[in-house]
Amino acid sequence: MDSRKLALLCRDLADNKKAENILVLDVRKLSSITDYFVLASGSTEPHLRAIVSEITDRLRKEHELRPHAVEGELQTPWQVIDYFDVIVHVMRNDVRAKYDLETLWGDAPRVKSEVEIAETPAPKPVRKPRAPKTPKAATVFKGFKIKRTRKKITRDKSSEISPE
Repeated sequence: MDSRKLALLCRDLADNKKAENILVLDVRKLSSITDYFVLASGSTEPHLRAIVSEITDRLRKEHELRPHAVEGELQTPWQVIDYFDVIVHVMRNDVRAKYDLETLWGDAPRVKSEVEIAETPAPKPVRKPRAPKTPKAATVFKGFKIKRTRKKITRDKSSEISPE
């Protein structure tokens, strides 16, 4: 499984346990440590444990993937799961606000899942500006101004030249 698919799968698994404010950052161009960061928040330590357990257990059972390391104890407000190409940070909301990894890695592009891409409206086509319409010029014929209409030509008497 490539690292992008793994990161999006971790995102979906965290979402299964109602993780909040889930974000996937593509740090390939910014870091040699990993390819993607998955950031997720939980409200309490039991909530964090449930999120971490969902990710590690499902990846182990369904994809035979085991993390290289899991940092953080059962009662810590920040737990890290290291899958080498993907590092998952699961934090309590107040800890996430304090360390603000989104700003620290602010140059990293955010990765959208297929669902978010499908929900994003397509950009509207750019229309070329139309040239302004020029008024039809009146034809001057032997001192008379003639108005042209669709089917008949009429004589405009207001433009007649009076004899001197």
